Amino acid sequence: MAHVVRLSAALAAFLFCAGAGAAPSCADMEQDGASYTVCDVDARKASIRLYLRDGAGDLYGGFSALAEALARRGETLAFAMNAGMYAPDFSPVGLYVEGGRSLHSANTAAGEGNFHMKPNGVFWVDGGQAGVTDTQRFLKSRAQPAYATQSGPMLLIGGRINPHIHESGTSQRFRNGVCVRGGHVARFAISNQPVTFHQFASFFQDRLACADALFLDGGTASGMYAPSLSRHDRFHPMGPLIGVVEKK
Repeated sequence: MAHVVRLSAALAAFLFCAGAGAAPSCADMEQDGASYTVCDVDARKASIRLYLRDGAGDLYGGFSALAEALARRGETLAFAMNAGMYAPDFSPVGLYVEGGRSLHSANTAAGEGNFHMKPNGVFWVDGGQAGVTDTQRFLKSRAQPAYATQSGPMLLIGGRINPHIHESGTSQRFRNGVCVRGGHVARFAISNQPVTFHQFASFFQDRLACADALFLDGGTASGMYAPSLSRHDRFHPMGPLIGVVEKK
């Protein structure tokens, strides 16, 4: 695990403004005794994509297989993270759009579990723009982005913690999520130790200064690939993956 660096709010803001170039800008941060790793990616300068299966229909299932497949095409995987919740057969639970093709429709059903804790939301990327939007608002917009993945719950909505996420909650797990600042800088965060939902949401609110943030997943399904930090979480198999790609 990378050494934890305590960053001031001013330094964190500097990283957001100055560090998000073509390659992901990653740093370790702390809040209330918990450690997190945060990677900023500017969609105007880097290619943020989603991946599930290769051209032969085989599941990537993990970061190594994706990195190797991209390398064969002359591309480099600069960053990756699991892209949300998936069913036992590794198919997405909710909306999943890859390369402009909708491979799974949006899921607005009621149910048990984190995904169905309303509102849930969609992380989407379209060219140099990106966003996190609650599912109902996303569907009403009739947006057709190049990439989109639905997960849940929303951690933050309009700068406020989801009212279904209570400070009294005691369940602690490794967790990862995403928010977008300025309409183009995606901030991916993962906890380096088990934290509660409220702790995780508060981190996005207080340290990352996000307005809307989305929970992607937790436990052994929560992983990050960040070569700049010599980090390669080998939890597998996984379903959909977020990949930031550099061309050689």
